[in-house]
Amino acid sequence: MEKKVRKVEDLLVYQRAMKLFDEFMEEDLPLLSKHFAGRELARQQVRSLDSICANMEEGFGRKAGKEHKNFFRISRGSTGESKGRYRRCKKFLSQKTIEKRVGQLSEIQAMLNSLLSKLRD
Repeated sequence: MEKKVRKVEDLLVYQRAMKLFDEFMEEDLPLLSKHFAGRELARQQVRSLDSICANMEEGFGRKAGKEHKNFFRISRGSTGESKGRYRRCKKFLSQKTIEKRVGQLSEIQAMLNSLLSKLRD
């Protein structure tokens, strides 16, 4: 039996995105903050990881229609931006961390693709 989605927090994809944001803030940000270029990358990464969550929140609030679906598309776009930035953080983060984060983002992206295919315009 499927659980009824009553709020954005009920979406598994949102839960995964929030977990990733929290892991970035707790684990990756301190490492990036040690270097000038790392701080610049971190500023942008905070924005793009936040955008994944924020656009799902706004889209969910729209309930239906083109705007509803468009916010989830924007969220999906932010996953691509975040993946690329993680790859550019190779001088500051371990390869293992980068692979883990890119994997998490790929999973979120796939989940958003699936969600978008089910939403009506």
